[in-house]
Amino acid sequence: MRDQPPPSCVVVGIDGSRSAVDAALWAADEAVGRDLPLRLVYAIDAGETVEDRSRRLADAESAVRYAFTVVEATDKPVKLEAEIVQGRPRTVLVEASRSAVMLCLGAVGITHSRRDPIGSTAVATAASAHCPVAVVRGHDPQSTAKGWVVAEIDRPTTADTVLSNALDEARLRGTPLRVVTVWQSGYTDIHDNHAVADRSKLARAQLDRRLAKWRRKYPDVDMHAVAVHGNSLAYLTRNADMIQLLVVGRERADGIRELVGPPGFAALHHANCSVLICQPQNAL
Repeated sequence: MRDQPPPSCVVVGIDGSRSAVDAALWAADEAVGRDLPLRLVYAIDAGETVEDRSRRLADAESAVRYAFTVVEATDKPVKLEAEIVQGRPRTVLVEASRSAVMLCLGAVGITHSRRDPIGSTAVATAASAHCPVAVVRGHDPQSTAKGWVVAEIDRPTTADTVLSNALDEARLRGTPLRVVTVWQSGYTDIHDNHAVADRSKLARAQLDRRLAKWRRKYPDVDMHAVAVHGNSLAYLTRNADMIQLLVVGRERADGIRELVGPPGFAALHHANCSVLICQPQNAL
């Protein structure tokens, strides 16, 4: 296997939508925090005629120029790059992720329709990307000063990857980290409130033991263990106003579409809760 060069930028997928511009604004802080360039990438399909190709290229240049201008207007010390690439969006973005520490996408693209449902491009891209994928749901300039980062731990094999990324994000923002473990009821305790409380207490204690080494490595991050009975989406809905970023593993037990597709969009549409999808440590 040939060696890959180290990641050199934060990439944002631009498609002419407001959501993509929000993703670029959100990603600027990620790039500044890592002292890396912010690269705006637009994927353009080849047109059937010269007129089609000219129109699509003009649309791409206009969308990139607008996103470039909006980010520049924030006066953040970020180096901006732009690239227009011919090809299908998912293919182009996955290839761009090879040189990225993070790939950022808007939650709702300009092509959203019944045939291209909410989150479909994000889900497909995250499945093959070579770096973490952030699906950005809106952009609040004040969001870095409030709200939690939440890490969902549902698989021992991905726990360390999710925690490492979540802790870096919490440190970058100077915000608390809530680490959530989800457990399901057994048949015998489904109607037993005492059994549920005991199971939650045990799950939280087990998670606290796992977090001990991370507390030593990140003493500056306020870290708190949370045990959730049932499904994390209900927890996220209850606390939506307090969460600015959710960090999950790509191999999440309940699937990524639950968070970035229609269910998650409906549950979190009033909140600016973005989702960071982490790749397995051995992902190519």
